[in-house]
Amino acid sequence: MLDTTTTDASTMNGTNDPKDWLAAHAVSEVECLVPDMNGVLRGKALPAAKFLKAIEDRALYLPSSAFLVSIDGRYSGSVDEGFAYQDPDMRMVPDVATLCLAPGGGPGKAYVFADAFHMDDRPWMASPRHVLRAVLDLYRRRGWRAVVAPELEFYLTAPNPDPDRPVMAPVGRNGRSESVQHPYDMAALEQFEPVIRRLYGYAAAAGLPLDTLIHESGTAQLEINFLHGDALPLADKVLLFKRMTRQAAQEGGMQATFMAKPIAAQAGSSMHLHMSVVDEAGNTLFAGRDGADTEMFGHFIGGLQKYIPEVMPLFAPNVNSFRRIRPNHSAPANIEWSHDNRSCGLRVPAGGPTARRVENRLPGADANPYLAIAGSLLCGYLGVEEKIARSTEASGNAYRSRSTLPKTMEEALDRFAACDPLRAVLGEDFFQTYLRVKSVELDLFQSVVTSWERDHLLLKV
Repeated sequence: MLDTTTTDASTMNGTNDPKDWLAAHAVSEVECLVPDMNGVLRGKALPAAKFLKAIEDRALYLPSSAFLVSIDGRYSGSVDEGFAYQDPDMRMVPDVATLCLAPGGGPGKAYVFADAFHMDDRPWMASPRHVLRAVLDLYRRRGWRAVVAPELEFYLTAPNPDPDRPVMAPVGRNGRSESVQHPYDMAALEQFEPVIRRLYGYAAAAGLPLDTLIHESGTAQLEINFLHGDALPLADKVLLFKRMTRQAAQEGGMQATFMAKPIAAQAGSSMHLHMSVVDEAGNTLFAGRDGADTEMFGHFIGGLQKYIPEVMPLFAPNVNSFRRIRPNHSAPANIEWSHDNRSCGLRVPAGGPTARRVENRLPGADANPYLAIAGSLLCGYLGVEEKIARSTEASGNAYRSRSTLPKTMEEALDRFAACDPLRAVLGEDFFQTYLRVKSVELDLFQSVVTSWERDHLLLKV
């Protein structure tokens, strides 16, 4: 069994005593969060005293069916019918190192992430946090440490109470809605300053390591960059950022969406992942003393190229995700690599040897960050282990390259299920659970008659 122990509590603002931390921050309620297969935050809210007692007694539980909930709220069931109907409890073990204020939820509230365990203390390996830990453990055993930096795109929109109506841009400070693209436009960014200011305030209070913010290509589409760091804490913070962004937008009379392709005529939203690997001393393993790419870096990219087509459900987890991954739609539909070429699925950004990294541009903003990061790092790891050579560097417009990626969710799930090297590491518990949830969601979508069908087929066929 891979080591999945929780994070050292000493990193919690310099103290390992949650009681002191809660008292110092006047916290009266704690939301105990368990991310599910889709990155939806499930869990329980507890008075602070109850939370502390639950830590002491190890008596905080959640039904195991929490990992079997599909995106529409229905249960997907289990391959073991008896298990599904029994729905036994999991033990929730708070990772007190993740305690942070919950500024968007009102005064006196805090968040903490929890890990799921069986009653005999075995890790519940369907949990996305445990899945990411399992991949990071592979790196630890080799004396490596993965460093990641997510870039997350999202749209601010007008309220959309009717899902049959298209998503529209919100009204900005000037009283108008954006109707054309304003990439990197500072004046356009100012239109959403009240929401942005509130969001930065929330993020600072919760300790989120935010870097730069820009206006992206779509109408009212923004992108936030996270400072690089360790994978698991950053995945936690991506989910908190999503929650706080929705709260800040709602308080400003808007909505925020991380859907991969919310507006048909606009660019999709991605979660680009920058990845590098260092040794125990913090020295890069991707560039040599002469500044050239190391053999390991080439194999890491080779692994991404070989296995990304098989792991796409972790990067494109919804039917809508595949509407984003189309050539010339501001998202790569290939696994080509090149230096500083955004038409490639794998980009090596400009920078010196210590900043040598590869950017996986395929994950959507709708991806579960734990699973997208785990999948990316696992593909690269297998490339190093199997000494997979990367292809010749692409040049020019890589959108014209032949795509080897699955084009539909159905094809992606079939290829994912058949990839034994990935299955061996991620584990049967996770594979069975994830495939079941995603298969149920696909079936539910395929049972829906869309407005396009009514528009073009109802009176013509």
